[in-house]
Amino acid sequence: MPSTSSTGSAQFDSLGLKRVINGRSWVTILGGSRMPEEVQNAMVEAASTFIDFHELNRRAGERIAQYTGAEAGLVVAGASTGLLVQAAACMAGSNPDRILQLPDTTGMKDEILIYEKHRFGFEICYRTAGAKLKEWGLGEGSLAEQLAGSIDENTAAVAYVFSPWMSCDLSLREVVSIAHERDVPVIVDGAAMLPPADNLKRYIADGADLVTFSGGKGVRGPQSTGILAGRKDLVEAARLNMSPHASVGRACKVAKEEIAGLLAALDRFVSLDHEEMWATWRNWSETITAAGSGITGLRPVIEDGDPNRQGPTAVFYFEPDWDGPSSKDIQEKLASGDPSIHVGVGSYGDELYVSPVALEQGEAEIVAQALRSEFR
Repeated sequence: MPSTSSTGSAQFDSLGLKRVINGRSWVTILGGSRMPEEVQNAMVEAASTFIDFHELNRRAGERIAQYTGAEAGLVVAGASTGLLVQAAACMAGSNPDRILQLPDTTGMKDEILIYEKHRFGFEICYRTAGAKLKEWGLGEGSLAEQLAGSIDENTAAVAYVFSPWMSCDLSLREVVSIAHERDVPVIVDGAAMLPPADNLKRYIADGADLVTFSGGKGVRGPQSTGILAGRKDLVEAARLNMSPHASVGRACKVAKEEIAGLLAALDRFVSLDHEEMWATWRNWSETITAAGSGITGLRPVIEDGDPNRQGPTAVFYFEPDWDGPSSKDIQEKLASGDPSIHVGVGSYGDELYVSPVALEQGEAEIVAQALRSEFR
């Protein structure tokens, strides 16, 4: 396997870190995504300035509103903060006494309804704000009847999660209709749902009251940023429940440099030729799947359009007549090399996959060579 002595960062090199080739997608544990040059430049320019932070938040929110079709927007400290302040906004609103009271929710509506198949690790962000989660979807009757019957005087919001491997037989529009009939807002987690760019407006158009996206995955902004968009009153409440205010979200600070970087990333993202980008990813996946061609017990495919994959993904299925190392062993061997190549395993049974979305020019060939060595 090829080796390299440089990560591309003098600071990281001084710490003795190895270069990583990221075939896992825009995962936080590998650093999210690479920021394009224009994003980095925007952050550098902002670093030497002073601004009125409240005014910056409002003006940045107006830009986000334009791109999302929402009434208002806000830059948050990652989509996880988006979830936290969604909950805070729906419980405390803009009431200064209630904002200071959170996460104590005494006297507030504090239950967030969540579909049983939408339970996920990051729901802790709702609970950090003080919300209680109430699951629905396992009772009797239709899902629509169950959701309607779950809403009561304690319901602060209904959560709807868009994510790979999650689904709901009730569409977002249907959930919104049921919730809005009872004056209950619907909050959406779309953290990993960009691209496609159409999703920036899709959930707002479907009636969601608040939507959050990651700013550091497919948008390729600063990894610690997120996007919040939605109803003007709820976005304003979210802003008041977040830093720089003394609130439950005080620790969720967004720097002026990060706001500048995210806006530059959004400007770039909406102007990209996404079809051309998709074609590049597919070419890289073709290079990678060729590494398993003709090898007994391997079935290499490109899965393009699977909603549970991000981009046209190179996948190797291990058939019953495979007599080589396990997918997990190969994964660990690649990660231990230099460069350290990270790939995924086990999404659909016994398989190894390489997502091309975080690769750079020339890295598909390195991954293919490493895989070919392990397969043979």
